[in-house]
Amino acid sequence: MTTAGEVLRRPAVRYYLGSTALASVGRNILLTVLFKQVFDITGNELDIAWIGLAQFLPAVALVLVSGWLADRFDRRRVTAAALLGRAACGAALVAYSAWSPATVWPLFALAAVYGAADAVLAPARRSLAPLLVAPGEFPRVVALWTATATGAAIVGPVIGGFLYSLGATKAYGLAAALELLAIVPTLAIVFVRPQGRLAQRPTLHAALEGLRFVRRTPIVLAVISLDLFAVLFGGAIALIPAVASDRLGVGDVAYGWLRAAPGIGAATMALWLAVRPVRRRVGPTLLVVVAVFGVSMIVFGLTTSFAVAFAALVVSAMADMVSMFIRGTILPLVTPDEQLGRVSAVEGVFIGASNELGAFESGVTARAFGLSWSIAGGGFITVVVAAGFAVLFPSLRRVDTFDELDPERATTPAR
Repeated sequence: MTTAGEVLRRPAVRYYLGSTALASVGRNILLTVLFKQVFDITGNELDIAWIGLAQFLPAVALVLVSGWLADRFDRRRVTAAALLGRAACGAALVAYSAWSPATVWPLFALAAVYGAADAVLAPARRSLAPLLVAPGEFPRVVALWTATATGAAIVGPVIGGFLYSLGATKAYGLAAALELLAIVPTLAIVFVRPQGRLAQRPTLHAALEGLRFVRRTPIVLAVISLDLFAVLFGGAIALIPAVASDRLGVGDVAYGWLRAAPGIGAATMALWLAVRPVRRRVGPTLLVVVAVFGVSMIVFGLTTSFAVAFAALVVSAMADMVSMFIRGTILPLVTPDEQLGRVSAVEGVFIGASNELGAFESGVTARAFGLSWSIAGGGFITVVVAAGFAVLFPSLRRVDTFDELDPERATTPAR
């Protein structure tokens, strides 16, 4: 098998990872500051929920359009256009923060625009990766990409927390600049494999193909649904500002480190996976790590110790990284390239539901039941979900290696 070092010597892979690093650091800086700024203005967990919902709704509204764009046009150019949109949102946040704001509704509006740019970016960028290397080398690219993205999840929040203590405009300005810089390596990518493109004009039938593929492919439906329900109920990243302030009593810099804790855990596991990727017992491993994620969220919700909270977030992210690696490898292996953008767009809605809609759910339940029980209760539900999927999706439980997955065997006959 090709080593990670050999894959890294491919120029297309380096450009792809460089663009990912720049854009992901910028995104993490922006979101770290955005959630904290909203909470500092109002002190209300429910406003954190509204930010999450504002990010999620555009992904649903654009699911048919964003996937079709990635399959119809050059994915490099679609990615670049979306990055430009995210940079524009960062610039708008600079202008907003310079006025010493006291209201948060403009932040909700900008979060929605940012969510729209993300909705277009996600399927285009994710479906770029299979075109960079031969199919046998793709798991290495997934591991390297996840390591890069999660490394950015460490650097971005730490920088964001520090710059926020100096002024939100500085943080948003750097985030916008990084998004712009990410466009350069994206456009420099040269494909190793040709992109299969849609030849027809846009039709509802073509746009809906991603949804139909997910419905008739049990393994894809299982892995993205598992992520949806696990993080929807168990994810509590959006509540870190409230936890840091109300339960742990720490300041902005410590908050930045707490927000970076998931990135530390994820990056550590991603580096391990780059050297020793999961090769056997793929399905059972996925179910186990989702349960571990839930247990770590229970600990995070109940503790009042900064050190324990930090460790729980690290462990949760290590488990989530294994889940992300498995899901990120399975999806392109069982999806025909000419449909990958549309299927990735559907997956993006599921992921957005688990992250942004999960932020909304966390804020609402924290307001209704209290911070601790909202997080711990969600972790318990996640453990139950993992056990339930082991029973409901035997095809997932039986997956042993990635080699047994391909488009022809993964799908059930269309009816």
